[in-house]
Amino acid sequence: MKKRILCRALIGAPIGLAISTVITIFYSLIYGDGNYYPVVPALVEQCGNEINAVVAQMIASLMYGAVWAGASVIWEMDDWSLLRQTVTHLLAGSIATFPVAYLMYWMKHSIAGVVVYFAIFIGIYVGIWITLYSRAKREVTKLVRDLFFIAKHRSICRYFSKKRNDTLKKMRNLQEGDCCTEHRFLQQQGRKWKKI
Repeated sequence: MKKRILCRALIGAPIGLAISTVITIFYSLIYGDGNYYPVVPALVEQCGNEINAVVAQMIASLMYGAVWAGASVIWEMDDWSLLRQTVTHLLAGSIATFPVAYLMYWMKHSIAGVVVYFAIFIGIYVGIWITLYSRAKREVTKLVRDLFFIAKHRSICRYFSKKRNDTLKKMRNLQEGDCCTEHRFLQQQGRKWKKI
């Protein structure tokens, strides 16, 4: 388990950095003044210059990606309920990444900023839970429907198998050259069952 978390974190770290870079590019495009804004101006002031701020954000983005990728192992806990997986992933991800978002000025430094930060996470996870619950419910419904079909099919097969065995038993009980109507009927039935 720890090895899986570590492997995922190592894969997720560069993904976090790539996503952060893409976000800064989109942020720069939105302003549309032709300049590239790799970091928030408040972070530049705090770090002293732009290169220190970029390095700090790079390290923070690596950590952010590693935490979210490592936390993805929670979704593979099959003995946990969907609600427990969702809440655990929400808490692990949002609490672990809160200091990063706060220090990098990705959120406002106020109570309202903290509330909005966690409200966004809770809203996203309510959506995730509803989606996963709906998908699981559809899969269970399909599985139950398939099981009923199989059970119904087996009971029909058992019924005809019992009928066939009863018919064959009656045929064996009759004497060999008996030409009565019942014997002919049973022979015809026996031939039909042998074809099946």
